[in-house]
Amino acid sequence: MSEMKLMKGNEAMAEAAIRCGCDAYFGYPITPQSEVLEYLALYGEKRTGMVVLQAESEVAVINMVYGGACTGKRVMTSSSSPGVSLMQEGISYIATAELPCLLVNVNRGGPGLGTIQPAQGDYFQAVKGGGHGDYKLIVLAPSTVQEMVDHVKLGFELAFKWKNPIMILSDGSLGQMMEKVELYDEIPRKTEVESWALTGKPKTRERNVITSLFIDPKEMEEVNIRLQKKYREIEKEEIRYASYNCEDADYVLVAFGLVARICKKAAQLAAEKGIKIGVFRPITLYPFPYQALSDLSEKVKGMLVIEMNAGQMVEDVRLAVNGKVKVEFHGRMGGMVPSPEEILENIEEKLLGGKA
Repeated sequence: MSEMKLMKGNEAMAEAAIRCGCDAYFGYPITPQSEVLEYLALYGEKRTGMVVLQAESEVAVINMVYGGACTGKRVMTSSSSPGVSLMQEGISYIATAELPCLLVNVNRGGPGLGTIQPAQGDYFQAVKGGGHGDYKLIVLAPSTVQEMVDHVKLGFELAFKWKNPIMILSDGSLGQMMEKVELYDEIPRKTEVESWALTGKPKTRERNVITSLFIDPKEMEEVNIRLQKKYREIEKEEIRYASYNCEDADYVLVAFGLVARICKKAAQLAAEKGIKIGVFRPITLYPFPYQALSDLSEKVKGMLVIEMNAGQMVEDVRLAVNGKVKVEFHGRMGGMVPSPEEILENIEEKLLGGKA
């Protein structure tokens, strides 16, 4: 039976990890996501026996995740922007080795050390592959605390379905805000052993080998070809998005995560002035809903992309639209959050040419 609670976003994610049978969490404290580590340290091992370990650095963390994932267990970590930057080499290794794991980035203002306020400046890092090589993460972008809970469970399911790292790209506001959430029933930690896992060589089979090291260029290319084939399958099967009032809209706001919620309020303010505005929200940032946006662009007069960065997802929106309608952009940076009134002003200025 599900349970309703009022919870902070970071703590709700940690509770979700416990309830969905996470076997191990490796982390390092960094604002604004430290509550994930703190919550799991308090309750994880006591309730399910999961391993919870604070490592000496984010570099150590991601290599512990790599090792834990090799055993076929449900392993995860969380961090915030500069910390995730330090993990990029290890993430590339894990993706190449085709291992399941869950990564959480509670995005904060940047670049550099930045601020502890919410931002979306890590879109490129998450979606385009922040490390070396041609790899991809499946990237989920929650817009509510409820989705932060739901995406933990979904993230583990997708990770094992595709043997691929999954990233939840959240932000500092979602991590710190409190909302009512419905928590699913606790799932026991799994006891079955994956056929590919490193468990020590039994007498009943040959040893398993997991590696991301391929010295021979021909072999490395074959690995790349296999990965790219998998990514094309992911792009067919795992696209997720949501829309609001797009059926008869004249113009559409495109936003992900927290900003999409603000855009819905801006659309309501626009409706009061007789302006028909819809909101399109990608839920999977990779795979990106190119076709859905392309189809939508044939029905509207223009699009305005709103992000908490200097303009990142807007590039994918423009690729999807392919010049069929005008795509404008408005962004706030460094931890600043746009207001509904500010977005409405940009609708009037950039889409309507200053005419309300």
